[in-house]
Amino acid sequence: MYKLVAIDLDGTLLNSYGEVSEKNKEAIQKAKNKGAEIVIASGRPISSARSYAYEVGADNYIICGNGSLLYDMKNEQIIYDKFIERQKALQIIKICEENSIYYNVYTEKEIIAKNLQYNVLYYHKENLTKAEEDKTHINIVDSIYDYVANIDGKILKIMICDGHQTIFNAIMRKLKEVDDVEVLEVAHMSRKIIRQGTEEIPIEYFYTEISAKNVDKWTALEVLKEKMQISTEEIVTIGDNINDKKMIENAGMGIAMGQSTPRVKEVAKYVTASNNEDGVAKALDMITKA
Repeated sequence: MYKLVAIDLDGTLLNSYGEVSEKNKEAIQKAKNKGAEIVIASGRPISSARSYAYEVGADNYIICGNGSLLYDMKNEQIIYDKFIERQKALQIIKICEENSIYYNVYTEKEIIAKNLQYNVLYYHKENLTKAEEDKTHINIVDSIYDYVANIDGKILKIMICDGHQTIFNAIMRKLKEVDDVEVLEVAHMSRKIIRQGTEEIPIEYFYTEISAKNVDKWTALEVLKEKMQISTEEIVTIGDNINDKKMIENAGMGIAMGQSTPRVKEVAKYVTASNNEDGVAKALDMITKA
């Protein structure tokens, strides 16, 4: 029996509306009843990932910022972290400002942005239906550069977004020239849907995520593996995007969602249904019957 199941959030556990289906919740509970530790492994900050972890009963550990930190929820402490150095973050911010492209900065506590667009708009819309303690902390500031230069908080990642691929590709070339950081190569648009009354509004954009060098979800899972004293073969990972690739290809059972990018499907041992078709539930049902 597998002892640790790491599940990505966006595009995996969550459907296009940012919801966890009842089938997914039931399958997670069934896996827990059989002794599996369920861990949310997300690119989101603690405040955002934690609310979903509580919702599904995965309340021991979470991985945030694509592996920038491993957080002990019971003791409210960081077990492992690898943040972007402040000066490196400021260098990236300067590039974004000089090229007039939208970006936001994730710390362990909040998302810092100039306004509500793209991913930040999506989190804002999520917050409208959440209790105060479950909201993603969004901080709108006049100058991200000045704010980051003076805060005590540590920087998980920087997200850069644009609706036009030509503009986005131009900034990607410049970002790749920055040393000692990881620039995520995302080949497709992010596509999410928000509900506004009876209307459904799509939010679509090209994006990349920048973290410290050698940050990924699998590295954080290896720290947790040692803490739990389990083997690689006892770990299941489920995800859909490039930031999930390393954990999917290295785990004992790496599972890709049905709508995953081809590069992720290529390294997976099993491909389940999409995030809008209860793919996590189907994957968990498969492994609990094994």
